[in-house]
Amino acid sequence: MTTNRAVGLARKGEGPQRATLLELLLDLVFVAALALTSQTLARNLDWGGIFQTLVLLMAIWWVWSVTALATDLYHPQRPPIFLMTLWVMLGTILMAAALPAAFSDHAMVFVSAYVAIHVGRGIFLASALHGRQAQLHAGRFIFWFVVSAVPWLTGGLVEGAARGLLWSAALAIDYGTAWRRYPTPRLGRVPTSQYEVAADHLAERYQQFFTLALGDLILVTTLTYADNRFTADRTGALLVAFATTVLLWQIYVHRAGALLQAAIEASHDPGRFVRSAPYTHLLMVAGVVVAAAGFAFVIAHPTEDTTPGLVSVVFGGPALFLAGRARFEYEVFSRVSPSRLVGLLVLAVAAPAMVLVPPLVVAVVGTLVLAGIAVADAVRAHGGPPEPPSPAL
Repeated sequence: MTTNRAVGLARKGEGPQRATLLELLLDLVFVAALALTSQTLARNLDWGGIFQTLVLLMAIWWVWSVTALATDLYHPQRPPIFLMTLWVMLGTILMAAALPAAFSDHAMVFVSAYVAIHVGRGIFLASALHGRQAQLHAGRFIFWFVVSAVPWLTGGLVEGAARGLLWSAALAIDYGTAWRRYPTPRLGRVPTSQYEVAADHLAERYQQFFTLALGDLILVTTLTYADNRFTADRTGALLVAFATTVLLWQIYVHRAGALLQAAIEASHDPGRFVRSAPYTHLLMVAGVVVAAAGFAFVIAHPTEDTTPGLVSVVFGGPALFLAGRARFEYEVFSRVSPSRLVGLLVLAVAAPAMVLVPPLVVAVVGTLVLAGIAVADAVRAHGGPPEPPSPAL
């Protein structure tokens, strides 16, 4: 990455870097994808619907995550990277449009767009980045996304449970090889030095996307409220959804979120954080998307019978978020606040009894758990100054 055109594309060693307007435009494409994901889950509140939604969300997230890494490493405003970003945007729009029927009529549209995004991104980079190391880096991406394309495309041709199994295997390849730094025959793994990116830019990108996910929660609940007759119980459900949005944001930014940039800069191995951040933030984003689906149902049907599927979604959203937030906090401070674990325990213990109360009460209980965690954070912060990131990172 030190010869020919790679010099002009690389972002390393250039001081503070902020997200570009093109990157923000890319993020906006994912608003539709996240909203459609939540709405699809809200219409299928059973275990099959939950499984399918998580598969689709993991695919959507991986498109953003890998693209974010590419724009961390290279200048998005350079023509090759600019075209690559537009390619990703167009493919994501097709994925979002096909998402509601991705497990039925539009399966091939969804997976074809997904495969084309990843393989096409690698081809863009391989053609733009001259120099052995840079091309090897792009070659590893192309190799493994071609490998995962086999179960992705095969899954698009079959139906039923086989599709879910094949797509799960494809995701295991995509996520697993990334965690292992893309171990490629004859090329080896991606050197850890290539994961060193600008701390300010990386922190900003993940914070922006999490905020975008909260925008999905606001969008879905507002649209659901607008599509139904305004009643006192529906208005109450909307207020609970708003409170949950604020609490999720507050818990995210408390210390670990606010100190994300400093944590990366202080780390002895910033590349480890770069590799782990997609997984911790996937859990948190999934929590928000699942919560949005739960509130969409609660706002539309606040006093109907509560099913186990609804409880799993309404409580599962905060639980996924807290699990990801706990791991995120461990990455920053090498420890986890007890309040996160207590919150997960309370949700697990209370879940069986929730089928006896209306959906609105289930939502209130989940929000109260988040409120207790936020209060615990505030009390702990008031007791002393924010602690620095752990040098063990």
